[in-house]
Amino acid sequence: MNRDILALIQENMHTFSKGQKRIASFILESYDKAAFMTASKLGKKVNVSESTVVRFAAELGYDGYPDMQRSLQKMIRNRLTSVQRIEVTNDRLGDQDLLSMVLQSDIEKIRLTLEELDRDSFEKAVDAIVSARKLYIIGVRSCAAMATFMSFYFNLIFDNVVKVSATTASEVFESLLRVGEGDVVIGVSFPRYSSRTVQAMNFARSRGATTIAITDSEVSPLSPISTYTLKARSDMASFVDSLVAPLSLINALLVAVSRKKNDDLANTFEDLEKIWEEYGVYEKVQE
Repeated sequence: MNRDILALIQENMHTFSKGQKRIASFILESYDKAAFMTASKLGKKVNVSESTVVRFAAELGYDGYPDMQRSLQKMIRNRLTSVQRIEVTNDRLGDQDLLSMVLQSDIEKIRLTLEELDRDSFEKAVDAIVSARKLYIIGVRSCAAMATFMSFYFNLIFDNVVKVSATTASEVFESLLRVGEGDVVIGVSFPRYSSRTVQAMNFARSRGATTIAITDSEVSPLSPISTYTLKARSDMASFVDSLVAPLSLINALLVAVSRKKNDDLANTFEDLEKIWEEYGVYEKVQE
């Protein structure tokens, strides 16, 4: 179900029972908190039973409470301000062991990404990258680090890589000035989604380039404008975006591409090792 859950609740408010109206009112007023409550906790908050909360989700057309909760979480992730993110995270953490919770959450995001990733899209994206006339990579704000990471390694594999400069809007389009058919543009964006990345991908698509999105879900604005969408789970850890699973997906993409270019890559690294040795790029560690 892709409809905005808040609009759905408002449309159906007149059909709800007294207890369901209390649930609906709380969600409408405090959706940022409700999205991360269990059915039991939400029921206690508005003084109804857990079963009433579960029936409320079914009444809205969801396959149980977890399905409704996921819909709420997807809806809010691009709406929350940094201050709201901190408040939500503080509510979620409570007195729990912060280190264990964050690391366990990251492990879970990688597991879910592996389960849910479209393997066919992944393989087609790899083939498109290998055969690209020119490869453009864009990611801004918190996603800039992943774009830089990809660019660094793809530059070792190919001689046709452009990391799109995105300091200003004009720089984005100047970097993409000659993009066209035969080119591949990889856009990386997670909530809160960067409008600059979306604009760049739209521009590349209008010029006939193959577009590959690395993002979190089908509701991402990158998804409908991309030839291939590679989805990785992310989450909020306070005002910080947890990007462990997306980076793991990028690692897999780099390895898959390098396997396709195995012979060329071996020759490239033979030359690089000589250069690194000659110019002392790496420290020699005494054993």
